Amino acid sequence: MDFFRGLGMFIIYIAHLPNNSWTLWIPARFGFSDATEIFVFCSGMASAIAFGAVFEMRGWMMGTARILYRMWQVYWAHVLQFLVIAAGLVAIQQSGYLEECCGLTENYVTKLNLWHFFNKTPDTLPGLLTLTYVPNYFDILPMYIVILALIPVMMAAHRFAGRGAVFALMTVFWLAATFDIISFPAEPWSQREWFFNPLGWQLVFFTGFAFMRGWIPAPPVNRGLMLAAVVLVLITIPLAWFRVYREFEMLSEIRLALRPFWTKTDFGIFRYIHFLALAYLAWIAVGAKGRYLVTDNAWGSVVRVIQKVGQQSLAVFLASLVIAQAAGILRDMVWGRGNPLIVFLANAGGFAALIAVAYAVGWFKGQPWKRKPVGEASLKEARYLGKQPAE
Repeated sequence: MDFFRGLGMFIIYIAHLPNNSWTLWIPARFGFSDATEIFVFCSGMASAIAFGAVFEMRGWMMGTARILYRMWQVYWAHVLQFLVIAAGLVAIQQSGYLEECCGLTENYVTKLNLWHFFNKTPDTLPGLLTLTYVPNYFDILPMYIVILALIPVMMAAHRFAGRGAVFALMTVFWLAATFDIISFPAEPWSQREWFFNPLGWQLVFFTGFAFMRGWIPAPPVNRGLMLAAVVLVLITIPLAWFRVYREFEMLSEIRLALRPFWTKTDFGIFRYIHFLALAYLAWIAVGAKGRYLVTDNAWGSVVRVIQKVGQQSLAVFLASLVIAQAAGILRDMVWGRGNPLIVFLANAGGFAALIAVAYAVGWFKGQPWKRKPVGEASLKEARYLGKQPAE
């Protein structure tokens, strides 16, 4: 789980780096599902581990309190992330430095459609705090907050009516999103909705949640299912890869006709099927509990780094959006768009920054200042405190 969450974080960084040619090769270009499904599915798995035991051991009320606390954390993380990026970009834009030093006239605030925040503050500031103003670049965490709020509902449904009730609710919520019965406003002055409707995306979240809770058994490993998954993944490539469908008018028409089934906002059903096929193949590839990933060689070292990034996915995600904007501006300052070396440095440098964030956050979470010093360190500390131990 940590490995694939970490992998998803790197892909999400690539997707958020502005004008990044590497986005032509991420999974989203070859199928209906992408790294967002990885993130949401694995978040469902992680939530089952982190919160499920609280509901079981401490009861529904305490479990709900734990969920509310997590929602509170994610909410303020979202608000602060928005303010950091908005303030940083507008400060750079208003300074005029980019034009003076490098001849850049591009408006980076406009690219993220953030001028509304500064020009319509009486609408956007309350909207930011009530999640009714959600620019596209900042849409994942609001979705996650709403999905977290559904966990107590699902746990109560399972407790009183069993897993069938959970699956029924998942279906009802997804249909409400699919038929646009329930949507979430993204701008106070328009009809634009959240880019990710949480009632649609809860389907993949609670699928991961159900697997980890044991409500859904692990699928059998057999050639028939493997062949079906491979065929399903392959036949979607011509409908998803622009280098193919743009060359054939009939494929473009079919893709357009199927749009309601692969739309990202309401989580079209083809995205779900495609992701499950990929997840099944990935699960077989890494082996039960990832036994094929855990090796004592160079590859094993890479896996451990990716796992570390996955373990700190929220902090890494928050940092990745800031780092992506900074890396994009630095790349443009040397006019590096289209330059393979500069593009590589922008992506690789971002990866290195995400890894550094993951290890730093892990270190702080370990609270090293609470560990009891040993050896020479203990003696020095005692002397510093004026508590020289007796001979």
